Amino acid sequence: MEKQFSYLALGDSYTIGEAVEQVESFPFQLVDILNNKGIRFENPKIIAKTGWTTDELRHAIQQEQIVETFDLVTLLIGVNNQYRGYAQETYRKEFAELLEMAIRFAGGDKNKVDVVSIPDWGVTEFAKQSGRDLQAISNEVDAFNAINRQEALLREVTYIDITPISRQAIKKQMFIASDGLHPSGKMYAEWAKLLAEQLS
Repeated sequence: MEKQFSYLALGDSYTIGEAVEQVESFPFQLVDILNNKGIRFENPKIIAKTGWTTDELRHAIQQEQIVETFDLVTLLIGVNNQYRGYAQETYRKEFAELLEMAIRFAGGDKNKVDVVSIPDWGVTEFAKQSGRDLQAISNEVDAFNAINRQEALLREVTYIDITPISRQAIKKQMFIASDGLHPSGKMYAEWAKLLAEQLS
């Protein structure tokens, strides 16, 4: 029987695909692209929940008591740290811990781990209605992404920058889901393409 690769996706609402069907989430679309290229993947194992911060994701991972290793691990976390106004120093520490966990789940192989940048929700209708300074949101997202990029590069882990794609939503309404905040399946498809290019 042909070997199927395994995939662990760690994150928050952007990983589970809040407001879209599960098959439209970026982990499921990524697996679909790879399968169509003849790189056979099982359905992803997902540890993610809407609203999670770095500390909540870490706690959930510990609760899972994962013993197996995976052929691919993605990590996308931090928007809720930014949204809640949590300290960037705390984010750096907790993100670094999560990234070390991700590398362990990949059997210590850094080449099997991808860090995905935080999208900019400052371009969404939700942000406009929130009363917050939209430029401040974008600047803070950039600051958090500078941290996760630095931590990824420090460990020689691939960094997938999807933030520019997320900012296209300011002109492309079809990139935002019906809730006015989260990405649509079309935007997730663009993220999945970027990841697939790196993997295949």
